[in-house]
Amino acid sequence: MSTKGKDMAEGSSRSSASGAGADADARVRAVDDDQQQQKQLPLSRYESQKKRDWNTFGQYLRNQRPPVALSQCNSNHVLEFLRYLDQFGKTKVHSQGCLFFGQTEPPGPCTCPLKQAWGSLDALIGRLRAAYEENGGLPETNPFASGSIRVHLHEVRDFQAKARGIPYKKKKKKRNVINHNGDSSSNLPMPP
Repeated sequence: MSTKGKDMAEGSSRSSASGAGADADARVRAVDDDQQQQKQLPLSRYESQKKRDWNTFGQYLRNQRPPVALSQCNSNHVLEFLRYLDQFGKTKVHSQGCLFFGQTEPPGPCTCPLKQAWGSLDALIGRLRAAYEENGGLPETNPFASGSIRVHLHEVRDFQAKARGIPYKKKKKKRNVINHNGDSSSNLPMPP
């Protein structure tokens, strides 16, 4: 039995003079326990990727000459980071001078570069945008939320669509239709 428990069992006068102090201590221990449990829980796939992306971006800034502090980071650094990542891409993007530019099924190989796919960049920016604010950045100064980043992603998306010969089409959301009896169902026809 702990000394505190022993003191209480024996009715000792050494126990806390005020119950409020003991309650505060118990609350602090409970918060500490909750934090330790959260640290022990495995991160979701999204959270793990976001953490990896954030660490990669931080390493990129530290490797700049001269190194760039996160507080000094702006949208130009983010654009440079996206261009840097292209060297690790796996998506063939035909240049405008390529014979296969705009062909959906090129008949042979070419020397066009591999780049990051637009969808990968878009998801990356979304994760970094969230990570920036979770790590103390203000939404108003978030370089990942800059208009120049949105313009860049739009240009990458359009160019990659032209290079592949497949236009980008935004997926339409399925709308629910409310029947006259109040049931909701999708627009899909019902089987007979």
